[in-house]
Amino acid sequence: MKELVEIIVKALVDAPDQVVITEETQNDEQVISIKVAAEDMGKVIGKQGRIAKAIRTVVKAAAIKDDTKVSVEIVQ
Repeated sequence: MKELVEIIVKALVDAPDQVVITEETQNDEQVISIKVAAEDMGKVIGKQGRIAKAIRTVVKAAAIKDDTKVSVEIVQ
């Protein structure tokens, strides 16, 4: 899942070298954290959170295939 999120986020931002994706497990759920440069934050979140919601939807759809629970967080 981490690789999928990394590919999507790096395609959206202007500074792909500053993208940091971390993955950890909490209570049988994978938590993927996205950290980007401050000027790219709006591109990852989108208007009214539409881009962030789309990223979460794609990741959850991929997680269903692996029968796992995944949540995506955007960290400042």
